[in-house]
Amino acid sequence: MIRLTWRQFRAQAAVAIGALAAVAIVVAITGPHLIHLYDTTVATCGAHGDCPAVTMAFLRNDSSLRAGLGILVIAAPAITGIFWGAPLVAREIEAGTFPLAWTQSVTRTRWLTVKMGVIGLAGLAVAGLLSLMVTWWASPLDRVSMNEFGPFDQRGIVPIGYAALACALGVTAGTLIRRTLPAMATTMVAFVTARIAVTSWIRPLLSAPWHRDFALNPASTGFGSSGSGLSFFGMLFGGGPPQTLQPAAPDIPGAWIYSTRILDQAGQPLNSLVLKRDCPAEGGPGPAGAPARSQVPAAVQQALHDCVAKVGATYHEVVTYQPAQRYWAFQWEELAIYLGAAVVLAGLCLWWVRRRT
Repeated sequence: MIRLTWRQFRAQAAVAIGALAAVAIVVAITGPHLIHLYDTTVATCGAHGDCPAVTMAFLRNDSSLRAGLGILVIAAPAITGIFWGAPLVAREIEAGTFPLAWTQSVTRTRWLTVKMGVIGLAGLAVAGLLSLMVTWWASPLDRVSMNEFGPFDQRGIVPIGYAALACALGVTAGTLIRRTLPAMATTMVAFVTARIAVTSWIRPLLSAPWHRDFALNPASTGFGSSGSGLSFFGMLFGGGPPQTLQPAAPDIPGAWIYSTRILDQAGQPLNSLVLKRDCPAEGGPGPAGAPARSQVPAAVQQALHDCVAKVGATYHEVVTYQPAQRYWAFQWEELAIYLGAAVVLAGLCLWWVRRRT
């Protein structure tokens, strides 16, 4: 059964191997150049005292290639689920060949188990190897940017979980819908929905965030728009969202920052009454509609500094974040979530094929 499955799957496997080989060639050609640039510029910038300019210039290298590789890592699991998983059962039912396949000496349970095993392991291997290559290639850039959680979905081991879920969703959709094209469309929608749900709602709940207090810094705090506290009719007739003080993101290397708020000692947020009292020119010291922290005259900058100093006497900046050392804990936890969901879906497929198909 394994041999038959491989013979039926070898065309897709050849395409996947060719794509991985192409990526490997690109990575092998451009990766050593990035490492050399890092060793000769960023690693020695401390001795010359020009690290900010050097790091900014280094991060601009291969920006298009970096974006393309990131998209490829994100899209590869979905592609395997749509084109490998969805037709697995649906094509047999749609073509009417399932009675022949399931009435031979191989039981339908073994048939589906071997099929899902081969397809699933191939999908996991493709996602894992692709992520490994991109993680190695981008390691100098990630080391400089100090933003490990930014490309979280494109690095490490979580793409393996994405591939497992995508393949399981594809097989499940094909088993329940019994039509290949609708199953492929359903797989894409379900996979994107699952990814958004985990990224937006589940991942932030995996570990309790840390909180850290900072004094308000007049040099890095400016006026900006806040979308909260304004209704649709307020925006329609009142012009736009209210202006409030907005501190710049603090320097916490590698952290995943949830929010940056201005609170008093009792935990109450800065309100418009306090802002009008301490900063009579609420709405920003610059021209109306000017972006926050734009270049303004010295007198206006001084007025802003005085405003922030007054507010800072009773208010402070509170940052909610996940520290960099939790990066791999998040990777393993999210991988476990996706693998667990894939196992549950595979069990559902086996039960449905045995009892209902």
